[in-house]
Amino acid sequence: MIAPIETKPRVEPLYPDYLPHYDPDEKVEGVGSFEHDDPGFRADAELPNLLHDATNKFDLSPHCGTELHGVQISELSPAGLDELALFTAERGCVVLRNQKFNDIGFEKQSKIASHFGPLHRHGWMPHPKNGPVEFVIVYDSEDDLRIRKSWARKSPIQFHVDQSPETQPPGLTFFCMLESPPGPGGDTIISHMGRAFDRLSPSFRGRLEGLKAIHTTANPIMREIRDNGNQAVLRRPITKSVHPVVTLHPVTKRKCLFVNSSYTQSIVGWDEEESDYLLKFLFDHVNRGADFSCRVRYEPGTIVVWDQRCTQHSQTLDYSPGQRRHAFRLTPLANVPIPSKVEEDDGECQKDEGRMMLNLC
Repeated sequence: MIAPIETKPRVEPLYPDYLPHYDPDEKVEGVGSFEHDDPGFRADAELPNLLHDATNKFDLSPHCGTELHGVQISELSPAGLDELALFTAERGCVVLRNQKFNDIGFEKQSKIASHFGPLHRHGWMPHPKNGPVEFVIVYDSEDDLRIRKSWARKSPIQFHVDQSPETQPPGLTFFCMLESPPGPGGDTIISHMGRAFDRLSPSFRGRLEGLKAIHTTANPIMREIRDNGNQAVLRRPITKSVHPVVTLHPVTKRKCLFVNSSYTQSIVGWDEEESDYLLKFLFDHVNRGADFSCRVRYEPGTIVVWDQRCTQHSQTLDYSPGQRRHAFRLTPLANVPIPSKVEEDDGECQKDEGRMMLNLC
């Protein structure tokens, strides 16, 4: 006789209230312009409130990432949250384990995250069915392979800033792990763009300063339509902004590279071939930056806080299909990107445009 095939009993999600909801008919409005009051300016540089209960603190790499033990985000005072903003701006990202934050509910989670700025409303990623639209749900499981489908036939390693096409892109950001694959896999790689800029030669850094680039959600939206057809979620129209290629962090005053392969489309004023060539070099520079990145491994209750004004990040998607990885992200928006240098207009760009028009006649 043929032995019966043993099947593992289905394990239900631990956080059913945070399951993804897809509604093709749903629409939302963007946050709009606002005056950003950065908590990092109010922080005590000695971090007495943030580190008061810390039992361990160690860096994940020399240039990016620090892990704190014993600190509960949900129990920090406003002063402690200010210090978290400053410390994250300095280190790029902060990893905290065994957090109670995941169990305090939508309202309290939203209130804490809103301490750092108004929360972004995503145009196509899911949110909880009965939860606020500001909660972005990241869910990969045997019963929802939408993420797998979107990355089929291409590398999942794609460093980016979440929603850089916003007029005021994200600052400090929360990524909260509810369930993670058993064993290794499903890590996030976070890379420091201040160090990425520093690693370039001085003359090349000088040429990048003053340039501007177009950031747009056009390509991700087209992929959403391609992958999901009439079930595609399109809550907002295409977002587009022009940002400096090199920005200045408002709190640390550090110069950071601010172009990413998910959303940066072109260099303003450059021919297409010139723009593509430069952006490909910069994207490759970030992708190869193992010397200015760190890798975060998750377990349930892990929260990663990172500052998107000075970092980029990438998923790894290296665990087996069907294993559940369930998280949510809260994304406070911050300041209008500050150019590291304002390039004076000497009239040569306008002359070039005039010559181009003559050549087309």
